[in-house]
Amino acid sequence: MTDIVETIDWRGEAVACGTCPHQGVARCKPSHACMQDRYARRIDRFFDWNPQAANSHLTHPHFEVRAIAAKHADLFLLPPLLQDEDETVRWNAARRLPVNYCLRLRDDPHREVRIRVATRLEGAELAPMLADPDYYVRLVVARRIPVALLPRLIRDGEAEIRRVVATRLGVEHLLLLATDTDELVRREVAQRLPADLLTRMVRDEDWRVRLEVAERGPRAGAAALRDDPDPLVAQAAHQRLAAGPALVVP
Repeated sequence: MTDIVETIDWRGEAVACGTCPHQGVARCKPSHACMQDRYARRIDRFFDWNPQAANSHLTHPHFEVRAIAAKHADLFLLPPLLQDEDETVRWNAARRLPVNYCLRLRDDPHREVRIRVATRLEGAELAPMLADPDYYVRLVVARRIPVALLPRLIRDGEAEIRRVVATRLGVEHLLLLATDTDELVRREVAQRLPADLLTRMVRDEDWRVRLEVAERGPRAGAAALRDDPDPLVAQAAHQRLAAGPALVVP
């Protein structure tokens, strides 16, 4: 028995090869490589085989055709697609255009477009996206923005973003996160703070933060932790005190 392969177009109608304008002038294969097909993979394969046909399909009524054609069309035809009603079309155009075109999409209504824009922009170009309403956009920005601009995210409402900030923030600003409500943020701060500043965290609620103070901080911090309720912290404090002051090499 021969398998019947579905050949339905984007409107839900049977693909009509006989009236297709590409009949006889383009390489195609019904149910495999066809720009009329409703399946994106088959449309994609058609334009892979016939990239010269892309320019004439940038205004096609089906968004999948426009989006896939944008991957192959001449660059100078792509800027109008940045205002396309479909986010996939907008992004496929933006990803091929020079990066300055992405500046137009920093406020795109669709989060996926803004996420992808944030992966392309550099430096101060990312600054307007620090206040993006979507947390994942801000997360991407936090990983990529210059360190000098990171203090603007110190009070971000998402702990995951503040954790990224804590891993990258300049040491001179780390104490601003020393009392953060998220213990993972504070642990990162404790691991990165210079030893002489660790006493600021000696009363932290998280035992792992206090352990960092006991092991690496000044002797005054270790002394304050000798009777810590956590046995590991107390043990580390006693060991730190028993080791004596660190030698200063002239």
